[in-house]
Amino acid sequence: MEVRKPTWTSSSFLLYAGAFIVLASALGALLYLSTQYGQGAVVAWTLLPLVVLGVLANGFQAGGSWIAAGVFAFSTVFVWGVLWAEMFRWWGWWTPSDTSGPFDGLNWSVWLIALLVLAAAQAATLRFRFPLLVLYVVVAVYYIVVDLVSNGGSWTAVVTLLFGLAYFARGASLDGGRFAPYGFWYHAAAAVMIGGALLFWWHSSELEWALLATASVIYVGIAAATHRSIWAVLGLAGILAAATHWTAEWTATPFLSQFEPPRFWVPPLVFGVVGFFVITLGLLAARRDRRPA
Repeated sequence: MEVRKPTWTSSSFLLYAGAFIVLASALGALLYLSTQYGQGAVVAWTLLPLVVLGVLANGFQAGGSWIAAGVFAFSTVFVWGVLWAEMFRWWGWWTPSDTSGPFDGLNWSVWLIALLVLAAAQAATLRFRFPLLVLYVVVAVYYIVVDLVSNGGSWTAVVTLLFGLAYFARGASLDGGRFAPYGFWYHAAAAVMIGGALLFWWHSSELEWALLATASVIYVGIAAATHRSIWAVLGLAGILAAATHWTAEWTATPFLSQFEPPRFWVPPLVFGVVGFFVITLGLLAARRDRRPA
């Protein structure tokens, strides 16, 4: 069965927004209840939104509202993860203060929660075939592996870069097929991971910012080649980040004094040039879009 791709319409926007507001309200209620009851009672209370959201997801699917079913399935998986986190806290297996960072030490209880969420997301994906559920898969697999083989710092950045390349390959393999809507989340994860690793390394010297700006232009080229606009969005973010850095450098004077005021004419000049450069990239991408496949 082919996977459908959600389109941006007024109805889809309202369905997404409404479902996430319901999820936020459920989490807010659980947070309030955690201040009123013991840990065991909180676990019991967590079952209520889990069941309600699951029933809504299946009910909307039976009624043919596949987007509403999908977003409520996404919310159900989220609360499923919250349920296990609360149970582990109740059993004394995990507390939020166990680690000071996402990759600080080996924490088997967090891995187990991630695996349980991964299993639920896989099951929900098979049932609802909703692309957003793939987000759980890409995040959970990344977290488990990276936390297992690294402990923060440069090595984590290296593993993140490798994961980004692997996710890019996975996304490209899905493009054009019946599972193409799933590919978006692999492309999104790849763009964020590769860009995050490069930014971790390249954010100090002028050469590094030039390399980051060059990588951002390559991102735009990838967007044109794959027809995945997420690469263009993050590419533009990288270009603007580099432009902002250089604007700050060039606006400031060597010695801030009344004899040599800041060069306030620099920002409009730099961003004007950047704007025309981005337009040029857009025209080149549009030319490629009109080219026969």
